[in-house]
Amino acid sequence: MWTQHYDPMGSWPVSTLVAALPVLVLLGLLATGRVTAWAAALAGLATASAVALGPFGMPWRMVAASIGLGFVFATIRIVWLIVAAVFLYDIAVETGQFDVMKASIARLSADRRLQAVLVAFCFGALIEGAAGFGAPVAISAAFLVGLGFRPFQAALLCLIANTAPVAWGGIGTPILTLSAVTGLNVQALSATCGRILPILSLVIPFWLVATMTSWRETWAVRVPLLVIGGTFAAVQFAWSNAVGFELVDIASSVASLIAGVLVVRFWRPREVWRFEGDPDPSTLESAHLTTRQVARAWMPFALLTAFVLIWGLPASKTLGTPAVKDGLDRLVSWKPEVSWLHLQVARGQAVTGREVATDADREKAIAEFLPLSSTGTAVFLAAVLSGYLLGLPTGAMARQFGRTVRRMVPAIAAILFMLAIGFVTRYAGMDAVLGLAFTRTGRVMYPVFGTLLGWLGVALTGSDTASNVLFGNLQRITAEKLGLDPILMASANSTGGVMGKMIDAQSIVVAAAATGEGGHEGSLLRAVLRHSILLALIVGAIVWFYAHVATGVVVSAPTPMPR
Repeated sequence: MWTQHYDPMGSWPVSTLVAALPVLVLLGLLATGRVTAWAAALAGLATASAVALGPFGMPWRMVAASIGLGFVFATIRIVWLIVAAVFLYDIAVETGQFDVMKASIARLSADRRLQAVLVAFCFGALIEGAAGFGAPVAISAAFLVGLGFRPFQAALLCLIANTAPVAWGGIGTPILTLSAVTGLNVQALSATCGRILPILSLVIPFWLVATMTSWRETWAVRVPLLVIGGTFAAVQFAWSNAVGFELVDIASSVASLIAGVLVVRFWRPREVWRFEGDPDPSTLESAHLTTRQVARAWMPFALLTAFVLIWGLPASKTLGTPAVKDGLDRLVSWKPEVSWLHLQVARGQAVTGREVATDADREKAIAEFLPLSSTGTAVFLAAVLSGYLLGLPTGAMARQFGRTVRRMVPAIAAILFMLAIGFVTRYAGMDAVLGLAFTRTGRVMYPVFGTLLGWLGVALTGSDTASNVLFGNLQRITAEKLGLDPILMASANSTGGVMGKMIDAQSIVVAAAATGEGGHEGSLLRAVLRHSILLALIVGAIVWFYAHVATGVVVSAPTPMPR
């Protein structure tokens, strides 16, 4: 067994700088805009491997195993999902259904501001709640491009929108994982997150529109933005506090979509805001579309939502019905333990709080091959079924799938290398070194820096779940030492983390690939970085207020969960 070392250089500032080298290399090269995403990721992986082997003293077999595990995880969880989502989008374009979708959206509202909020925020949150990972950004960004948004702008909007719902993404996986890691009550964590993020849910629709146009033009549509954001926030708060944690995003997104459709049917802006060069809104609105045409055009995305929800819903606790993906796992699944790595790496005392490592402190390393139950399979089946229903022959679909994969080869390589970086830094303990640096800020300011620790975790790993695994217990230990509420600080890790989602390299590459902006990842990172930092600081301010002023807001005991 190899134990992680959190001060290999004998000086925590120097050790922190060394641990940050892989991230600095990756993001630095991306930010220059002169290096492709896959090349920057490869350089970052080489740096991470060198740091792990050198200063951190990790055995070479463990480094190799970490890279391999990262490749497997990336392929099954991310690459397959993104390729399938873009394939579905390509089928909709190939069959001409996007033209009908654009006309149907124009009949609902030709205003681009409202279209952006309904698709990027509401629809994206629905996909986040069901699938998580890169699916919301990939699908909603491709959707916006099909509606006529500029590719770069679509990617930026969807990255910003995919924030407030992330804490409950994938049927509540991040919250459930946070509870398992910290030993804190899952409903108390969900309820506390539900008293932090609704504030952001109310703000995000305004923030999205303001990135497209001026604040004056944003204020002009304040009524629908308040209705959509307010509905999402209210349901997010109520569901997370009074019902449960699994379906918070799905309930909130569906409610906000319904509210959005209703408000735009009965409320019209004084001036319809369109892009330069857009067709006359009256022309689109007067286009004659039958109900059958509209239903046929939207069918691929309806099937996508249905398949993803069926794949993601948990098993029924009352009827004993197995979840779909659990049943598929029983048919075809292979979960081998990774030699040289599984239970061979132990977290140190600074992270665990225990002088002697226990079995719970050993890192698991299991390569999960789940071809049927993967969310990517659900999306792929929805795409294939859509193709057949739209009259696309099997041969034509196969050729389109080949074109989709070839177009995404650079993005696939970048995702593989980036996920490998995350796994190497995690098992080597570099992420923990960066996290420990944030814990030295003292009781008064730790609520802010603890929130930024979660932001850093997601920026490094690309996942709120992974950030909770990495830093969740550290947040609990630090909070107890400083006399802060551990439930608040554990929740801060998850809620602060969601604002790092938009700048993690994985999300940047996925957004660029889904919108055809491959090669512009550096520009996209620079454009979204300030939004990420500002929103993370807002969350930090809320957490600080709850920690030192409104201390009664924190849910320190389980709340009822009606069943």
